[in-house]
Amino acid sequence: RRGCSTPPRRGCPAMSRFRTLLLLPVLFEAAFSISFFLPVNSRKCLREEIHKDVLVTGEYDVNEQSNTKTNLKITDSTGHILYSKEEAAKGKFAFTTEDYDMFEVCFESKSPMGTGRVPDQLVNLEMKHGVEAKNYEEIAKVEKLKPLEVELRRLEDLSESIVNDFAYMKKREEEMRDTNESTNTRVLYFSIFSMCCLIGLATWQVFYLRRFFKAKKLIE
Repeated sequence: RRGCSTPPRRGCPAMSRFRTLLLLPVLFEAAFSISFFLPVNSRKCLREEIHKDVLVTGEYDVNEQSNTKTNLKITDSTGHILYSKEEAAKGKFAFTTEDYDMFEVCFESKSPMGTGRVPDQLVNLEMKHGVEAKNYEEIAKVEKLKPLEVELRRLEDLSESIVNDFAYMKKREEEMRDTNESTNTRVLYFSIFSMCCLIGLATWQVFYLRRFFKAKKLIE
C-alpha cells in the first residue's frame, strides 16, 4: 500500500499538495491582472466568460497623457452596458452578472493630435470575481465574525463555487452528448435515405436498360 505514514501533527504532504493543485485552477480563474500599452486613437478589449450571479470587481490605472482622453466601457454579449467611465484615469468598478455570458472590457483612447505624436498609454487592469471579489474583512466587521468564522465562510463560498463549476461542466457535457446523439441520428437517417436512393436508382437503371435492349431487339 502506498499511503501516507507521516505523523498526525505534520499531516500528509502528498494530500496537501493534492489539495493545493485542486484549488489552484479555481483561484487562477477567479482573479487576474494584466498590463498593456494602449496606442493613441485606438481601442483594445479583453473578454472573459463568467457564470451567472457572480460578483465581479476590478481596479484600473491608466497612465495619463496630455490632450488624450481614455474611456472605459464594460458590456455583455448583447451590448448591455454594465459600467462606463469617460476620461478614466484611476478607479474601481463592480457588478453582478445576471447570466452566464461573455463580458468585454474595452479601453478606448482619443486624442486630436493624431497617431505618432503622443506616446502610448500604460494600462493596468486587475479583475476579480467570485470568492476573490468578496471583501471578507468588511463582512467580518458587519456580521461581527471571528477570524475562524471568516475563514470558514470563505471556504464555504469557495466550495460552493467549485460545486457550481462542476454542475456547469456536467450541464455542458449533457448538452454536448445530446448534440452528438442528435447528429448521429441525423447521419444514420441520411445514410439510410442515401442507400434507398441508390437502390432505387439502380433498380430503375436495370428496368430502363432492359426495355432499351428489348426495343433494340438485342435481348428477348
